[in-house]
Amino acid sequence: MLNLKKKTNDPLASRVLLVILDGVGYTKAGAEKGNAVDKAKIPTLKGLWSQKPTVLLQAHGKAVGMPSDDDMGNSEVGHNALGAGRVFDQGAKLVSESIASGSLFAGNVWKKITNNAIEQKSTLHFLGLFSDGNVHSHIDHLKALIENAIQSSVHKIRIHILLDGRDVPEKSAMDYLITFEEYLSGKRKDNKDLDICIASGGGRMTLTMDRYEADWNIVQEGWKHHVLGIGREFKTAKDALQTLYTEDPKVIDQYLPGFVIVKDGIPVGPVQDKDSVVFFNFRGDRAIEISRAFTEENFSFFDRVRFPKIEFAGMMQYDGDLHIPKQYLVPPPTIDRTMGEYLAHAKLKQYALSETQKFGHVTFFWNGNRSGYFDETVETYQEIRSDVIPFDQKPEMKAGEITEALIQALNSKAYSFLRVNYANGDMVGHTGNLDATVQSLEFLDECLAKVLKVCEDTDTVLLITADHGNADEMFQLDKKGNVQIDSNGKLVPKTSHTLNPVQLVVVDPKNKIQFIENPKAGLGNVASTVFDILGFESPEGYLPSLIKN
Repeated sequence: MLNLKKKTNDPLASRVLLVILDGVGYTKAGAEKGNAVDKAKIPTLKGLWSQKPTVLLQAHGKAVGMPSDDDMGNSEVGHNALGAGRVFDQGAKLVSESIASGSLFAGNVWKKITNNAIEQKSTLHFLGLFSDGNVHSHIDHLKALIENAIQSSVHKIRIHILLDGRDVPEKSAMDYLITFEEYLSGKRKDNKDLDICIASGGGRMTLTMDRYEADWNIVQEGWKHHVLGIGREFKTAKDALQTLYTEDPKVIDQYLPGFVIVKDGIPVGPVQDKDSVVFFNFRGDRAIEISRAFTEENFSFFDRVRFPKIEFAGMMQYDGDLHIPKQYLVPPPTIDRTMGEYLAHAKLKQYALSETQKFGHVTFFWNGNRSGYFDETVETYQEIRSDVIPFDQKPEMKAGEITEALIQALNSKAYSFLRVNYANGDMVGHTGNLDATVQSLEFLDECLAKVLKVCEDTDTVLLITADHGNADEMFQLDKKGNVQIDSNGKLVPKTSHTLNPVQLVVVDPKNKIQFIENPKAGLGNVASTVFDILGFESPEGYLPSLIKN
């Protein structure tokens, strides 16, 4: 039974609000190093950080279940840790370990995928994010799959590459492509019977990798290129990138238009009946929609034109409750006894709020990769629909609407625990636009000033933190911490997350709460901290509270 044990002393508060400033990390580096947080005029936040109890939390690497401390955090693993109160080995580590042990290739699904291509004399397709960012995928995983497929006597392989420029430098696709093409050339040289090449591609924000049903047109564009072979035609992927870069020197990889590789005017690799397809991303949020397009008979989100009968598998199962997809190569982490489940079992009312881009993070990921409610009678989830535009065009995003909804929820005094994600620092930060990111933070600060006032009026303890860094480091830095300069003498923007910690600050109307100094503290400590404030002991196995008793 999931029973919360009450502490002997009175609770510090009857209501807690946790605000997650997505992508707002901490570094001592100033604005000259691309620190939008330092550059922004945010008196509310900077005042709280300097005047109220504040601790640093680790939000990357092993502290959130990634393979090593060289791996940046991300919103998925960050919200898993926040909601679970513990650290679980995450997708990147699970996949790497399953490849190293051979368990992936010994599994029935991998055998089914490869045997289908062999027996049907059909094509094995690999589709996914083409980089080593290790947030959604890793190119080494792709190569390992290719190696084993070749060893298993698969003779025809096609790769559909989604260009990153978000979890890696914004114009790095050519570097990955040149090395990868050399790799493929070596494989063809070693095996004369092997037919392997890149078949299609495009930027991750242009093709395929939509999330939370924000824009199904992105998935439809991917379907046209990967499955139907419809798109702008090039003889090689290198030709495509060179042409697209020349036509629009300002375009960055994640927004590159789609392309289809052709030979003698015919697409080299559209997905056909009897083929096998592996989506090799391990992270779920941007993998669910394309998985549905490949697997659902009754599908109404766009006209697929044709629905090939294939064997499809994801690198992992992206939604365990909805079983999307049914076939997967590596079991996902089993995250149980989450904070939300404990509170629901105790009949304490909860409220979760964000706009579309992060709504699944305060619900699905927060609840341990679980869809739906634990108990709908005590849980309220509210989504504000995101605009379908580049986020630097409207840096405020939906922060204003989120704030209005949050204030209503606070004034109702109906909820014991409220959680809200403001997406601005991360989503605008990912565009690489420093000025827009600064604007987004300044608008966000105005919103937080309103929230702070209502928390004081409603006697609500306010906790403010982040899930990882991004806006805190908007320029590429070398190993010495110096800003990198490109061949034209311009500063190189950074669009990926950072390795920086995040701040946790508490605003207590009664000024009773103090934090323990804990250099090992991470996002996983936040759940017990909330339980502590509400008057409950930490559940078994949870990381300890940061409250000084």
